[in-house]
Amino acid sequence: MESFENKIAVVTGGGTGMGRELVCQLIAAGAHVAMCDVSQENMDETRRLAAASEQRLTDHLCDVSSETQMLAFRDKALEQHQSDHINLLFNNAGIGGGGSFVEGDRDEWERTYAVCWDGVYLGCRAFMDALVASDEGHIVNTSSVNGFWASLGTTQAHTAYAAAKFAVKGFTEALITDLRLHAPHVHCSVVMPGHIGTSIMENSSKVLGRPWGMELPDEEVAVVRERMLAAGLPVGNVPDDHIRQMLADRAEAFRTQAPTTAAAAANVILDAVRNKQWRVLVGQDARDLDRLVREAPEEAYEKSMIEKINALNHLGALI
Repeated sequence: MESFENKIAVVTGGGTGMGRELVCQLIAAGAHVAMCDVSQENMDETRRLAAASEQRLTDHLCDVSSETQMLAFRDKALEQHQSDHINLLFNNAGIGGGGSFVEGDRDEWERTYAVCWDGVYLGCRAFMDALVASDEGHIVNTSSVNGFWASLGTTQAHTAYAAAKFAVKGFTEALITDLRLHAPHVHCSVVMPGHIGTSIMENSSKVLGRPWGMELPDEEVAVVRERMLAAGLPVGNVPDDHIRQMLADRAEAFRTQAPTTAAAAANVILDAVRNKQWRVLVGQDARDLDRLVREAPEEAYEKSMIEKINALNHLGALI
């Protein structure tokens, strides 16, 4: 798909981050786009930035983990774009959460997994017939470096998000052969970003209904403090509000100081679609981490791997 001119694209999670940038760049390239998100306010800002008419860009409130809502999104999108087909499906929506399977909250775990995995599965289920009905189509499923390395370091559990992203990667790789056999005009890509400058921390808290920033309850502050102490950070006598502010500052730094911007990530993804590239590592940090894990898979979850990663100065100071 060398050109996106007059192609019809669907983007989930189009209200912020990579989803917003995908929408804006697709509109700029001449595509017609149907986006969904759980925040109308965020989609309104995407529309403003994309400077697109309602005929070119439609928005839909939709929880991607709900099949009912995804089917309604599909039906409305096809109706509004007056089409029986789409050409591009970007299953981009995702949240972070559900760290510990052993001690964490089950509802948060399952909610995180549902958005990050079911959102991809249901997106493909809902729009597959419309993709097959096109003359050329492409599915882009967003996994993560946590789709091949299930870790955020040795002091923090990361099970729900990693499990979902591994599922996305495996499913997309299996689709390659399935599509070649049964719909050879439709291609697929699995995207594995490293650290991208997005607001995923704040957005995840909103979706999960968790307090954020200065509203963080004392018991959660205590958990964060213990984690910091285990990492050797001198926060034993730091006031709770200082811990809360440190977390807020960290989220802001995650967005503004990332090695790869959301706009740059979207550009890499769209270039991969043009080139029919099925495996898309986004960012030098993702490429380096992929290499390190492939070189020493048995070492992947040891402290020595964290030291190798930190030596590259990509992902911040993992512990």
